[in-house]
Amino acid sequence: MAGPLASFALVVGLLTLTPGLDTALILRTAVLGRRRQAWGVVLGIQTGTLIRGTASAAGISVLLTASRLGYEALRWAGVCYLLWTGARMLRDRHAAPEEDVADPGAGGGWWAGWRRGALTNLLNPEVGVFYAAVLPPFIPAGAPHLAAGVLLTSVHVVEGLLWSAALIGFARTLRACLRRPAVRRLLDRATGVAVLGFGAKLALGD
Repeated sequence: MAGPLASFALVVGLLTLTPGLDTALILRTAVLGRRRQAWGVVLGIQTGTLIRGTASAAGISVLLTASRLGYEALRWAGVCYLLWTGARMLRDRHAAPEEDVADPGAGGGWWAGWRRGALTNLLNPEVGVFYAAVLPPFIPAGAPHLAAGVLLTSVHVVEGLLWSAALIGFARTLRACLRRPAVRRLLDRATGVAVLGFGAKLALGD
């Protein structure tokens, strides 16, 4: 199991380091000074990852992928959520920057962050397809399928937590610079456009 575990760790490690929607959401939340909410986003994303990996190991994701109707329903739910989230980010960038300085907890706390992170992950069918395609080959023949799948997924979760901690630390170090009104507007605009882009990409996917 050590060999497949190390190989899987390398594959998902590279995936974790690739900038994407998760990175954008974590950085934006941390830059606004909402540390508790940023960690809520992180734990929500990793909760979704654990659910996805466990479902794949149990065969649920394979069934969902095989069902065109189920996949399409989940895909369009994800499209709507991402477009709504991106539009809100672009709208909220017009709010006065002083609002967040005065109240770092504005916009919700840990639970709001967890909900956003979990929904973003669970409503993205590509994550389920990734696990359904990538996880099974790394499970050794004869190994308990569910237990091995959960173990491999846990490796992905740990790597995600470590990388997210680095992102939050980076954001806090540069927060004074990044929270300048002009920089914040640029960050909000870039994050909102990125989220809308992911939603459009998901909508146009085959």
